[in-house]
Amino acid sequence: MSAASFLGISGAIALYGYDGFLYSIGFLVAWLVALLLIAELLRNSGRYTMADQLAYRMRQTPVRSAAAISTIVVSIFYLLAQMVGAGALVGLLLGVTSPAVKNLVIVLVGVLMVIYVTFGGMKGTTWVQIVKAVLLMVGTILITFLVLVQFGFNLSDLLGAAAEKSGKGEAFLQPGLLYGKDLVGKIDFLSLALALVLGTAGLPHILIRFYTTPTAHAARKSVLWAIALIGSFYLMTLVLGFGAAALVDTAKGSQIQTSAGNAASPLLAQAVGGGEGTVGGSVLLALISAVAFATILAVVAGLTLTSASSVAHDLYANVYKKGQVSERSEVIVARIAAFAIGAVAIFRFPRSG
Repeated sequence: MSAASFLGISGAIALYGYDGFLYSIGFLVAWLVALLLIAELLRNSGRYTMADQLAYRMRQTPVRSAAAISTIVVSIFYLLAQMVGAGALVGLLLGVTSPAVKNLVIVLVGVLMVIYVTFGGMKGTTWVQIVKAVLLMVGTILITFLVLVQFGFNLSDLLGAAAEKSGKGEAFLQPGLLYGKDLVGKIDFLSLALALVLGTAGLPHILIRFYTTPTAHAARKSVLWAIALIGSFYLMTLVLGFGAAALVDTAKGSQIQTSAGNAASPLLAQAVGGGEGTVGGSVLLALISAVAFATILAVVAGLTLTSASSVAHDLYANVYKKGQVSERSEVIVARIAAFAIGAVAIFRFPRSG
């Protein structure tokens, strides 16, 4: 339930209709893979990181090095996606297009994230993610309810209005706008499905969570809760996406188009609150944007913590020091790594954005 999901999926649905919803389906199926094949087995192993699990039956140094490096690389790319969402929000809220201003906010977000990861550790990051999840669900439920009120709780009217406003007619509600038009499109769709289903189940900041549960039963139970909450969330992104298509301008050159869909949910909140210039619209826009920022911070913190743990535990303690290291020095290295990884994400963003 990251900012990439909250902002990106609703935006993809607003722009591409049916094909945008494929992201929601892929992410949800990925959690079934995590439940059936990963959660209990990982927790039963009693290890600390994914590298611990792999190195149990293989050669320590090469396996740990490969696992740690892949964790860091995946996390940094995911960090960049979250930073892109932050940049889009800044542009929407402040009405600025200056790259310098956006980059300044990115730096501030990154610094805040590094500070509470460094001093809060796993417990602090967990509480931030709990608060984020509650805020995200409450905000999404509120906007979903207000969108459905606009259409008398009639999904057929919502879909019809979205199809008509999009300018694409019935094609907006059918496969093919983004994937499947030709052979390349079909290969793109297959690649997307594999990446979502297998990639999500293997994300480092998700895997490390299984090692924090007290028992294997608790790990399995946590995934069931995750499936219920995330399933509900992704069903609501359907309403958010089609609601944005029906109630907000998605034409070429609009804010939704220029932000690659990332502005869809905040602009939809403004629309159902009364529109631009109204008190209700401004309040809901601020609320949803605040929820999105909290989501960005929480996900970025989890990714940074995971990468820092992998650097300290796998590369430093087990590869470099061969296990001859104190817990205190491992913690110090993890904090230094958090600063370094945060710096890479912050200062790589301006060139990647």
